[in-house]
Amino acid sequence: MMPGFAYLPEEDKKAIISFVADLKTEQKNKYTRKLNYADSIHWMPYHMMGYNKFLSPEGLPAFTPPFGTLNAIDLNQGSIRWSVPLGEYEEFKAKGAPPTGTENYGGPIVTQSGLVFIAAARDGKIRAFNKYSGKLLWEYTLPAPGFATPALYRWKGKDFLVIACGGGKLGTKSSDRYLAFAL
Repeated sequence: MMPGFAYLPEEDKKAIISFVADLKTEQKNKYTRKLNYADSIHWMPYHMMGYNKFLSPEGLPAFTPPFGTLNAIDLNQGSIRWSVPLGEYEEFKAKGAPPTGTENYGGPIVTQSGLVFIAAARDGKIRAFNKYSGKLLWEYTLPAPGFATPALYRWKGKDFLVIACGGGKLGTKSSDRYLAFAL
């Protein structure tokens, strides 16, 4: 629904209506925006209305999937090499829907051997993809979503992947745990 424009003077509203409704007679009227003292200090050509999401009454995305993707971009060619849905909504999965993707917060990390690890999806899973094909190779359910970029480190000659499982966004479970996986 389009928000109301209570802050607009009546003359401004009439000018907008004449344009949108294509009212030719009213469009011939001379229009001049009158600024007052408050306008000159506070008026901005834009206004933040928050992050409005298009959701169903059940709180699920109300548009066609995918709702979130992981994309590999070929920077030499300037093209998308592959794109896969990232994450799933259990509500859609239970109905037999293919992976839909979810809203995501956090980035991937790529290993030297070509594994892409990411834990940004709302469903709380960390996943490993093939860097070259986008094929899902592994996934693990975390104690809470890892809305963070994983870290890689080496200790005593062994490689580890660490993810902060903070969750809390998008109505998900919160946690203060870190998980480490030996590679």
